[in-house]
Amino acid sequence: MSLRARLLAGLLALSLAGMAAVAGGTYVALRSFLFDRVDQQLSIARRSVGRELSELSGPHAPLSAASDAQALKNLAPPDAFIELRDPAGHVQALAQTGPPADPSPAPRLPAVLHPPPASSALPRSTRDVQQFDTGAVSGTGRYRVQVSSLPGDQGVLVVAAPLDTVTSTLSRLIVVELVIAGVVLVLLASGAFWLLRAGLRPLERIAQTAAGIADGDLDVRVTPADTHTEVGRLGLALNGMLERLGEAFARRDQADAQLRRFFANASHELRTPLTSIRGYAALFRRGAQDKPEDLAKSMARIESEATRMSVLIDDMLLLARLDERRALQRRPVDLAKIALDTVQDARARDPLRPITMHQHGPLVVDGDEQRLRQVAANLLANAQIHTPPGTPIHVDLAARGDHAVLTVADQGPGIDPDQAAHIFERFYRATPPSVHDTAPRGAGTGLGLAIVAAIVQAHHGTATVQSTPGHGASFEITLPLANTTPAPHQPPARAANPITP
Repeated sequence: MSLRARLLAGLLALSLAGMAAVAGGTYVALRSFLFDRVDQQLSIARRSVGRELSELSGPHAPLSAASDAQALKNLAPPDAFIELRDPAGHVQALAQTGPPADPSPAPRLPAVLHPPPASSALPRSTRDVQQFDTGAVSGTGRYRVQVSSLPGDQGVLVVAAPLDTVTSTLSRLIVVELVIAGVVLVLLASGAFWLLRAGLRPLERIAQTAAGIADGDLDVRVTPADTHTEVGRLGLALNGMLERLGEAFARRDQADAQLRRFFANASHELRTPLTSIRGYAALFRRGAQDKPEDLAKSMARIESEATRMSVLIDDMLLLARLDERRALQRRPVDLAKIALDTVQDARARDPLRPITMHQHGPLVVDGDEQRLRQVAANLLANAQIHTPPGTPIHVDLAARGDHAVLTVADQGPGIDPDQAAHIFERFYRATPPSVHDTAPRGAGTGLGLAIVAAIVQAHHGTATVQSTPGHGASFEITLPLANTTPAPHQPPARAANPITP
């Protein structure tokens, strides 16, 4: 059963139960009221007839002429039946008022009646009365009967009134209540169906949207999506979930594409040294062992290619470990000292290149010292490899808010904007802007800057590049400063101290 059908059935069931309770209460209240009124009429008639009979016959005299039918008929109220019995239970007289042309059948009375004894001169309350309902001697009519004892053992007085009016009124009430309940239920069902249809239409749209998503369309969105209604808030939640799902699928597709490129590039990079090693091994088998100069050359090349493979595999292993988010060995590290050591190492490798550094005091970060040294070394090596010999390189280290900023800038040919967008990708190697090559291949393996980005990201930092073709490139590393304060004996931060070769 659908939600709409369940809601409609539940609403109609509750409405029907409520109307049944109201109708039942109305019926019981009206029935009690009508029977109380009949009882009051019978009590008045019984006291009036008893008083008149006592006055006609005396308090202790037996009933005689005053007890004949004509006398009872004169004393009886309209639409009433009166019967007088002697103390032995024999009927002395009876009278029935009503239209002579269509008299009602008499009530069916038991042969023996046992009313309570009279407690005073006249019976005054229902405590002195035997009261019951009975049918008519013929037909389906009903009577309300009150039986009381007359004072002085004069006999038994029976007063009865037909219940036809009460029954007819209650029957009409039931019919009216059934008609009203039917009309109300029909109107309520129609209105509720329309309201439920309008109210559940957004849920139907959400179901259609979910079906579209199940078919693979992740770009659809749920409407309405606002905070004013429950369905709107559901739409907002579903749209947020769809956004996250879309982002997750995009990241998955990007990761899959990146993984495929990684495998393809790794295979390509490994194939070259392996081919060289196999070639020199074949050369050795063909007789290079008998020629000392060829043997030394073959061994040197085999060793060189093996070293290249080892470096490449170490870089790939490092990236894999960083991708697995393995815990780094974090501790407070002075980034200024790392930068200074790296600059000195770069000068040792390339003494003819001017490398300057500006250091704005010690900057302590919480990180892995070995990995941070690798970041600085890769940035300087990248600048040395991809710029002409003698091109100046400048290293700057400063604090920016609660972050330490390491900048490595060169005055080389720069990077094309299209290439700068991919500069931190794995196995990507850019060419100078003057070289028009869609698949550039320069020196190195193309993993140095990818390792820089991965290590910096593992330290909750950022790695960016700014470059203009012909005006050099500037790589900027931002790392959060450690929550430490300088020791009392620590010297204050030094002013900018240029270091030149």
